Amino acid sequence: MGRPAQGAVLGAVLLLLSACAVGPDFKTPDLPAAASGADYTPAPTPARTAQANVPAGQVQELLPGRDIPAQWWDVFHSEPLDRLIRASLAQSPTLASAQAALRQAEATYDAKSGNLLWPQVTGQLGVQRERASEVSTQVPGGQLLTLYNASVNVSYNLDVFGGSRRQIEGERAAVEAQRYQVEAVYLTLTSNLVTTAIREASLRAQLQAVREVLQAQREQLNVIEKQFDTGAIAKSIVLQQRTQVAQTEATVPPIEKSLAQTRHQLAVFAGRLPSEAGLPEFDLASLSLPQALPLSLPSELARQRPDVRASEAQLHQASAAVGVATANLYPQIQLSASYGNSALRARDLFTGPTTLWNIGAGLTQPIFNGGALRAQQRAAVAAYDSAAAQYRNTVLGAFQNVADALRALELDANALQTQATAESLARQSLDLSTAQFRAGAVSYVTLLTAQQAWLQTHTALVQAQAARYADTAALFQALGGGWWNRGALADAVIAPGQQPAAQPAAQN
Repeated sequence: MGRPAQGAVLGAVLLLLSACAVGPDFKTPDLPAAASGADYTPAPTPARTAQANVPAGQVQELLPGRDIPAQWWDVFHSEPLDRLIRASLAQSPTLASAQAALRQAEATYDAKSGNLLWPQVTGQLGVQRERASEVSTQVPGGQLLTLYNASVNVSYNLDVFGGSRRQIEGERAAVEAQRYQVEAVYLTLTSNLVTTAIREASLRAQLQAVREVLQAQREQLNVIEKQFDTGAIAKSIVLQQRTQVAQTEATVPPIEKSLAQTRHQLAVFAGRLPSEAGLPEFDLASLSLPQALPLSLPSELARQRPDVRASEAQLHQASAAVGVATANLYPQIQLSASYGNSALRARDLFTGPTTLWNIGAGLTQPIFNGGALRAQQRAAVAAYDSAAAQYRNTVLGAFQNVADALRALELDANALQTQATAESLARQSLDLSTAQFRAGAVSYVTLLTAQQAWLQTHTALVQAQAARYADTAALFQALGGGWWNRGALADAVIAPGQQPAAQPAAQN
């Protein structure tokens, strides 16, 4: 076989080897078998919730398979809430930090790709003043020389076993992981804004309920004091009513404190100082409870949850690291070449006789390193196993979130229905006891018991109403928040209207 034929065969062998990457090819892990079913909970979730004849007591219907809107918070039909979220997305330092981390990951990927995939070409231009020895120049006492040089150097690591491509695969997976981290931050931020606004509305409603009770108790105190002035009742009854009024007044500052702290938290979520003006106020009357709720199929949940997608990308990155560690066990082939000129005078630098060049190839094979490379490979495999376990844990957490939200929707609707009945009965009992006490038909103890019962049931009713809104927000968050449907809001995070596709792994 002649030299040209041998060169062609060698080139074909190297080309064939360069198409193979050692190490595992990544595949998305299978979901638990139960994910192929239609339910998130052991017992089927009712398609409709209970109804209560109070605000936020509407029936909510679950619609399996219906998609989630990108701006999921619009289901509450609150213009102030929508304005707040839009402004917060534009100035949130948390979201800005995540987006900057994504740009960093993308730039790192570009840098690694450029270094590993393409030959490195550098130019060199220099001048050097030196004294050459008498031995080398045959000049007595040596000789002073000025050496001018100009060259272009090329080097390339031949990726025979795919180590470089596995590194690039890992960097690409790191970019995807950070991309989904941005989506997770986006979802967490919008969810925090919604739930904090609902908490504010709940506290305002509780504060209003306590003030209503306090107003009724003060009016009753005026009646009792007049009765005492006429000698109709004992002073102990007056003192008991004053004590009740004072106890109710004492419940106001803690609620006001919680309301103020909630407002401060809302401002920080919005990227503002608590002292800044312009933050909208929220109450339950400004929110609408959606009656139709989308419910993704269990088999789709893992593709919709940004935290699951980020964990999957991190698992992909760990898989690629196994390939890199495996490739390090095999020979590394380096190609190099240079072309340039070297002369003693600058004007002679680019003349024919001053031309120099070289071309070479080298192979490095690890022979003995104390078992370090094998240990690094075992460490990479262990890191992959850890990432796989973390992925499974993230998936389990995602399904738990949805199951918790579904049960909360069902049971809190039942609780509101029961609480509405209890509050109505307690109100009727209080009205009747008040009228009977004024007529002298019942004792003050009976009236006091009725007042306390209504205060408790009225406050609990407000909390139950707020829970319906919070449960709805929790469901949308648990289902992923509809980020894959974002258009203009996606900015540089996700291409408009598109769900990011997983990059294929290198194939053997």
